[in-house]
Amino acid sequence: MDLNRESLGLGKSPALLLVDMIEGFTNPDCPLGCACPEVVAANKMLLETFRRQQRPVFFTSVVYHNESQARVFRDRVPALNVLTADSRWVKVDQRLSPEPGEPVIEKHWASAFRATDIDSMLRAKGVDSLVVTGLTTSGCVRATVVDGLQYDYRVVVPREAVGDRDSDAHEANLFDMHAKYADVWNLADVLTALERVS
Repeated sequence: MDLNRESLGLGKSPALLLVDMIEGFTNPDCPLGCACPEVVAANKMLLETFRRQQRPVFFTSVVYHNESQARVFRDRVPALNVLTADSRWVKVDQRLSPEPGEPVIEKHWASAFRATDIDSMLRAKGVDSLVVTGLTTSGCVRATVVDGLQYDYRVVVPREAVGDRDSDAHEANLFDMHAKYADVWNLADVLTALERVS
């Protein structure tokens, strides 16, 4: 039985949050990565729209500077150990390169909110809602979406702009996020909504 839930959509001041669209996740040569050109293309469309509308854009990357950071997470998923500060894998995919003024927030755990200052950065820009994209749907995207709600942001997830190495996990997590934590919309509907609030 479906839960009753309200579609909240975007507020008056949305920001785009690209979660871990980094070489380590978009390049299948990395043990953490997968080929996802369609996800990259959807993110490019969103970036173009947010930039044209002069709305805030934030990126995240997973970066480890020493062995003590996120020790249990890295013990659980040893492939994360390739994400060192001097590695190519922690750099934003060059097809989505940040422009000046678009922060790349380093994180150690799944959520963009865990032990970062992103909430204060969003509040400083008057952001009231988030379009969350990136990789992976079942991991860092989901964790960020749940925390976005818990920090009192409306959250919208464009289904074409997120991806996962496991298609079943991808679909199950989109279903669950839409049921409880966010509006999961088609990319075209997100772009239309952005034009309406511009």
